[in-house]
Amino acid sequence: MLNNKVAYITGGTKGIGLGIASVLLNAGMRVAISGRNLDDAKAAAAQLSSDPSKVLAIQSNVRNFEDEDKALQEVKNHFGQVDLVVANAGLGHFAPVDELSVEAWQDMIDTNLTGVFYTLKASVEALKKSEGYFISIASLAGTNFFANGSGYNASKFGVVGFTQAAMLDLRKYNVKVSTIMPGSVKSHFNNHDPGDNDEWKIQPEDIGELIVDMMKMNPRTLPSKIEIRPTLPK
Repeated sequence: MLNNKVAYITGGTKGIGLGIASVLLNAGMRVAISGRNLDDAKAAAAQLSSDPSKVLAIQSNVRNFEDEDKALQEVKNHFGQVDLVVANAGLGHFAPVDELSVEAWQDMIDTNLTGVFYTLKASVEALKKSEGYFISIASLAGTNFFANGSGYNASKFGVVGFTQAAMLDLRKYNVKVSTIMPGSVKSHFNNHDPGDNDEWKIQPEDIGELIVDMMKMNPRTLPSKIEIRPTLPK
């Protein structure tokens, strides 16, 4: 049932986004991935597939609505439809609130929160047409606060609240909206260099498999907020 459906994934050049794209491709979907740098997006797309009918690389900074609006138009022009949008792009800066810079705060809010709104705003009419699925990648930090995380917590608490409200707004159009809240993931987040010591963590492909399961679920049932975490923390 997923054959030839089309997904657009922000922040798809590495980590969670790239892992999701790989799993969706293996499930028979066509995938567009975006990143702030077009060369990085093209390199990631080439890693996924050499077939341009299956993968599309797009330059977009989710902080700019015009970028996201243009990105969605590219997806529609290339594939003809949009069935799934995964708002994955995000970043983190961590410091005590009295030391957190205005620039770091704004970077997280603009990317992690406003960027999710821009992605949905740019894609919502296409999703209404396809009766598709919008998924934000939040974090367990969206309900669990911690020291040095004031800005990151604020952005991810906001993503969870935004996505849940959007779910209520859009379900009357048969558009399904969910947020996934991962714990520790093997990724490049916060300039981490993933390696063998990260095998205990959630793998990016695990999140992709979860999304496939969500897409295949009977449409009468909506898992609107999902927390996932490593089974056995190190």
